[in-house]
Amino acid sequence: MVPPKIPWACPPVSAILQSVSMPANKKPAKPLAGPALVKETCRRIRLARSCWDAHNNPACRGERVKALALYGSLTAEEREKVPQVLRVWLRYRSGKYFGEGRTPPGSGRK
Repeated sequence: MVPPKIPWACPPVSAILQSVSMPANKKPAKPLAGPALVKETCRRIRLARSCWDAHNNPACRGERVKALALYGSLTAEEREKVPQVLRVWLRYRSGKYFGEGRTPPGSGRK
């Protein structure tokens, strides 16, 4: 049986690859400081909380680690600018479930 002729032809692979927009070389990002660092820290904590509320534990764990790294780089004055609700969640509640004393992910029951 002969396959039917297709009225259109596939473009060559090189044309497909050229049409895909590749990102240009990105300049290295400036390290955050001051209000921008506080704002990014709050954003990361809120994102981790929303992942927690959605029961997405792997994403929550990753965002929490990133938020803790940013929070650790804040000065004492900058830490006071982070809302208390976010600080409490990051240090205590999330530490209870994702802290060092917890069973690591992927070691489920057999």
